[in-house]
Amino acid sequence: MFRHKIITKLTKILFMSMKNIIRVAAIALTGYTASAFAQTPLTPVTVNKVIIAEENFNKSVAKKGIKDAFLEVADPEGIVFKPNAIKITDFYNNIVKQSGTLRWEPKFARISAGGDLAFTAGPYIYQNGKTDDDKLFGDYVSIWRVDSDNKLKLLIDLGIMHPEPEEQVTTDFKDPDPNKKVEISKDPFNGKKLIVGTDNTFNHTASTLSTLATYKEFLSPEGRFYFPGFEPMTGQDKILKFIQSEAITISAETVNAGRAISNDLAYTYGRARIKKGNIVSNYNYVRIWEIDSTHKWNILLEIFSAVEND
Repeated sequence: MFRHKIITKLTKILFMSMKNIIRVAAIALTGYTASAFAQTPLTPVTVNKVIIAEENFNKSVAKKGIKDAFLEVADPEGIVFKPNAIKITDFYNNIVKQSGTLRWEPKFARISAGGDLAFTAGPYIYQNGKTDDDKLFGDYVSIWRVDSDNKLKLLIDLGIMHPEPEEQVTTDFKDPDPNKKVEISKDPFNGKKLIVGTDNTFNHTASTLSTLATYKEFLSPEGRFYFPGFEPMTGQDKILKFIQSEAITISAETVNAGRAISNDLAYTYGRARIKKGNIVSNYNYVRIWEIDSTHKWNILLEIFSAVEND
């Protein structure tokens, strides 16, 4: 019903320019209302909290191996994409061992003002042999969520492969913006519904109006785009240029979502079909959303993982 109302609203204003259509849809689903916040202020947190969690995870992989380290940090609802979404505990409890060595380094990270939701991203190297020819290069994205003991647990983990990078990646860690007014949400269930609505609107406008124009409207200026076979792209201009030059159109559907209690950071994931010319390929996607100073949700990061075509 919620999505139907949004689609109906879009239909009624089709005489407007495409830019205005998408802008109206974006504003309609920002999810900011005065009633969405409680009056309890949050204790300041720093992004170092998730960086430490990543460092400990990295050390655990080196010491205990990939399987045991993932099981140790997994959120009870945590998922990996192999290639479709599967619970971390289900996947790793059903394999004897994952061979090879895995090393990674977080280079991009944020944490919510409430400290309950965070993410990291960066390059990884997987090696299942002894020579340089056995190395696989790529980038990962991990989303973390605190448990009842206020410890960050791995909620979502996936990655892409690409050729060995030629340049070092610049580190970008930022603490929550102290100038933004963020307070604990009264209704986390409503918060999830609103971010699902935002993701649905993005998917609907991208597939029925214009993929390029939709990204232009929803992408953060510092957004990042992770696509298999390519090194990560940073910045709205580079991402839009890639989408335009590759001449791709994206149709997708939301599967699930979550939002920080402080209403400043959120994630969504789902399934996507990407068309380039006459070729249509299947993917899973994960998006990380950040709210801006105007209370509009923008995509801070998006990653696609390939799935075999039907």
